[in-house]
Amino acid sequence: MDATTVKTVIDPVKLEKLAEVAVKVGLGLERGQDLVVTAPIAALPLVRFITKHAYMAGAGLVSTFYSDEEATLARYRYAPDESFDRASDWLYEGMAKAYAGNAARLAISGDNPMMLAGEDPAKVARANKANSIAYKPALEKISNFDINWNIISYPNPAWARQMFPDLPEDAAVARLAEAIFTASRINVADPVAAWAEHNANLHKRSAWLNGERFSALHFTGPGTDLTVGLADGHEWHGGASMAKNGITCNPNIPTEEVFTTPHALRVEGHVSSTKPLSHQGTLIDDIQVRFEGGRIVEAKASKGEAVLNKVLETDEGARRLGEVALVPHSSPISASGILFYNTLFDENASCHIALGQCYSKCFLNGASLSQEQIKAQGGNSSLIHIDWMIGSDKVDIDGILPNGGRVAVMRKGEWA
Repeated sequence: MDATTVKTVIDPVKLEKLAEVAVKVGLGLERGQDLVVTAPIAALPLVRFITKHAYMAGAGLVSTFYSDEEATLARYRYAPDESFDRASDWLYEGMAKAYAGNAARLAISGDNPMMLAGEDPAKVARANKANSIAYKPALEKISNFDINWNIISYPNPAWARQMFPDLPEDAAVARLAEAIFTASRINVADPVAAWAEHNANLHKRSAWLNGERFSALHFTGPGTDLTVGLADGHEWHGGASMAKNGITCNPNIPTEEVFTTPHALRVEGHVSSTKPLSHQGTLIDDIQVRFEGGRIVEAKASKGEAVLNKVLETDEGARRLGEVALVPHSSPISASGILFYNTLFDENASCHIALGQCYSKCFLNGASLSQEQIKAQGGNSSLIHIDWMIGSDKVDIDGILPNGGRVAVMRKGEWA
């Protein structure tokens, strides 16, 4: 599909609205602040709108780094074996330096979820691990919420073909574009006002959970009997939050979740995924894992099992949880009936858990805690942070109080 066709099937007015929401709501970009953008090269039309609105908001400098599917595949097909143990350390060091200087971060997702499905899982795992190690200095600035950051999506034709294989490409792109606009609250008269109302509702959910002070959550459903202990001094968040630099932002657009930090040592039982996980170009489906003492001791999947097990070998923290999030089954993304094969969307259709790194902001007074204190309170540390979906209209959740009492939190996927 050429650029002219893309412009025809994607409404440019709505695409610019998405860019404006990303800058004003997603980032809350401040005058004089630099912005680092990463995007698939197919997302160039959206990048141009974002750059325009960033400068209109007073951005100091907008720097964009593009990825390209064909270039990525060329590496797997032609690069020497030793290439897969390397990553662009210099690039990530530069990004970490930018964030240390208060640059904002915006990522545009939209890569083909099956891009690496036909490649050697061992090479995929090695490349991912090398990338995770190199990216850690920059990722810590993001996961510790030092800066304002945001992720949005673009209807890349390669992604649209995977989602709607029975449609002609232009129709698939048009349908994906509308799904993104709807989920991102762009298809309303005043998206900024709609986001303000939505954030207020998410804050009410978070406030209720913080008032209950549960010590654990108990998930039950088909293939699932899982107790997730919550970190000592955990705090629930959802929607817009203030970063350590004092700027309020919405990290994920769309978002329907409220989330907090589990205790890395207090997860017990078994759980089954309810939607496929698209990870670094590989689809992992029908995940089934068993936890003992907070650690995954058994893991299976009907698709992508080799990649899943390589992910779990990344480091010690990769087998433990860094996040638990609650999303009602009736969320707009779930109600759409669309499987996006993209975690940013699919995680907002379902309750989910994340392997790996925790968010330091999900602790009371998290901004003032050291890494040692976060660990002592149960926070997990890892090179990865990978969300996967465990909620459905067949899953119940109870909150367990410190005295052992139980409170209904969700029944059949809906808030109780």
